[in-house]
Amino acid sequence: MSRYCQVIIDITAEQVDRLFTYRVPDGLELTIGQRVIVPFGPMKREGYVLSLSEETDVSEEKLRDVLRAAEDYPAILPEMVRLAGWMTKKYRCGWAEALRLMIPAEMRGGRISEKKIATARLVRPITEEDRAALSRAPKQLAALEMLSAGPLPTAVVNASHPGVCRVLADKGLIRIEEEETLRRPYRAIEEERAKEPPLTAEQSRAMEMLLAAMDAGGAAMEGGRGRFLLHGVTGSGKTEVYIRLIRECFRRGRTAIVLVPEIALTPQMVNWFRARFGDDAAVIHSRLSAGERCDEWRRIRRGGARVVIGARSAIFAPISDLGAVIIDEEHEHTYLSEHRPRYDAREVARMRAEEAGAVLLLGSATPSIASYMRCMPGVKPQNRFTLIEMNHRVNGRDLPAVEIVDMAKEFSKGNTSIFSARLQAELKKCVAAGHQAMLLMNRRGYNTFVSCRSCGYVEKCDQCDVAMTYHQAENCMRCHYCGAEHAPPRVCPECGSKYIRYFGAGTQKVEEELHKLLPGVPVGRMDIDTTREKDSHERILSAFRKGETRVLVGTQMIAKGLDFPNVTLVGVVAADMTLNVPDYRSAERAFQLLTQAAGRAGRARETGIVIVQTYEPDHYAIRLAALQDYRAFYHLEADYRRKGLYPPFTVLARLLATGRDEDKAREAAERMEKALREWLEANAAIEHDVIKIHTRPAPMKRLRGEYRYQVFVKMFSKGASDEILTEMEQIAEESVPGVRIDLEVNPVNLM
Repeated sequence: MSRYCQVIIDITAEQVDRLFTYRVPDGLELTIGQRVIVPFGPMKREGYVLSLSEETDVSEEKLRDVLRAAEDYPAILPEMVRLAGWMTKKYRCGWAEALRLMIPAEMRGGRISEKKIATARLVRPITEEDRAALSRAPKQLAALEMLSAGPLPTAVVNASHPGVCRVLADKGLIRIEEEETLRRPYRAIEEERAKEPPLTAEQSRAMEMLLAAMDAGGAAMEGGRGRFLLHGVTGSGKTEVYIRLIRECFRRGRTAIVLVPEIALTPQMVNWFRARFGDDAAVIHSRLSAGERCDEWRRIRRGGARVVIGARSAIFAPISDLGAVIIDEEHEHTYLSEHRPRYDAREVARMRAEEAGAVLLLGSATPSIASYMRCMPGVKPQNRFTLIEMNHRVNGRDLPAVEIVDMAKEFSKGNTSIFSARLQAELKKCVAAGHQAMLLMNRRGYNTFVSCRSCGYVEKCDQCDVAMTYHQAENCMRCHYCGAEHAPPRVCPECGSKYIRYFGAGTQKVEEELHKLLPGVPVGRMDIDTTREKDSHERILSAFRKGETRVLVGTQMIAKGLDFPNVTLVGVVAADMTLNVPDYRSAERAFQLLTQAAGRAGRARETGIVIVQTYEPDHYAIRLAALQDYRAFYHLEADYRRKGLYPPFTVLARLLATGRDEDKAREAAERMEKALREWLEANAAIEHDVIKIHTRPAPMKRLRGEYRYQVFVKMFSKGASDEILTEMEQIAEESVPGVRIDLEVNPVNLM
């Protein structure tokens, strides 16, 4: 037994981000990755054992004993400890920040306990003497017969035969014990095992490539031969490839992780996977209850599941013997964490796959520019992906016909509705035929802003530099950034005018207009406002799947991955909304959203049609999305990025200074820019790799009551970007009273 252990204390402060040595008391067995309770100063703290030793350089009088182990098993697997170490370097975070990702938050501090229920079991097999003795107590005898098949919760037994458990226990015929029961998410959607459909030629070819890589060592192979990008058009059967790959993992005694970008997609994926794998499938994501999340984690850790499905955090699932890591809709920005540590789940997945010798498979109908570029000639072997293409829908179904409607022409014809004449006609036709439709409106709420027509005043949030959105159902103005709410103004706060008007449209407005256009037709709405409650995603989608709602209105969460056979019409109400966001990725995101939305139509026997409403019908993102021509879009967009010096050809980074005092935030940013410029001047060989550096207010200057100033840096990606980022990190670590400093690299949101 080791006499000493080296522990990371579960505190995220930089000052304690180092190993502390403790004495292991006699009789306590510890292993690497185990959580322990230790004395730290005057308090007791949780920590993580990272190493064990027989000797130490620390003097005995300074050593203190480990108090106890938090669990009798290592909560963090050895490979996950190594992954955490990699993350501390890659994402410039502390050990505690990385290790916290590996376990459910509720496990820390003992905030969740195991659920136990009273369980009845027979003390011994039932004898003829027992039956004779209970001949006049038929309910007690019937209860014993129930338990002869195995232990049951006392609540189940008493439901059929009230009060008998306590009587039988008093007679010494049964024993009642408290036993752990696991809280299981999505019980209601478990299905009977489904048959495996025959593979298409393209699916078979994909499987041949994947299995050859798996048998050869997966992502641990040189030259990227175990890393794949599956580019398949919508409806080409990418999910079936995922399922078959997992099946092959099982046959080889290995496991798998499947990541999905939206919680909304999780119930559907769970449905498919449980229909094929039963209880071998586990689920992890942030919208589970605390108990469900901890119990699924325990089940995975104990080896009770062989495939884990979930959103971004599922990449840290404690599953062993990985054979495949699959990332569905890999282009989605939700795989990037916007909070410390600011990790990319795709990069973490790559590291896990390489460590385990597993296949890494990224799938999408609209791959990110950065991922697709990794499949092109000339990419370094350590960054390379192998491209697999599936260009045809399953069963030879055609892609839906896409029509672009110029809304400027609609307005000139006198149509002031949010629906074009063409979309109105197709909606009526679709409903009359007994089919279903989906309408994409990538903004929630009723109206997008409230303005005075007399003086131009716009109602903005008091805490954020953003217009508030009107929500009709609650009759309130709401900020979508900080959540602030207040009643809508009746007169202009600036000039006192009564000419307050509501402009723009959101999902609530679309829903209302649909009720007018299609009276009596049930309409569902899916956005953040309607999916706040637990299981609300599944309830809305289940109603649509069953045909209880005929038209589904939603934000981008309905545009990807969902499969509804009866949907023949998809309408994109305002295609320009994503296109006009001030971000270099706006064209890419618009193309992806439109292509994915179009892919929801015509996935079964009936032909699909897609109506795209826009004021920019000639924009290349909209035109090529209508043609479903990803390759043409990629070449145009990559050329634009290259000429404009945008990622992946460059790296964008910013030091963001945030504080309640605007002057302090601005001064902190200015000091950081000065320090960075002085460092660059002292390192002339590196200075030429910086394209641009400046200090400005962040595009959204005020957020949640705090002022934000940024030091923005653009640098060549093939230059000394790592050295520059390291220096920026060191500058960010300097303490500034009243100001929080964050380093963001290629941030998801540049606002």
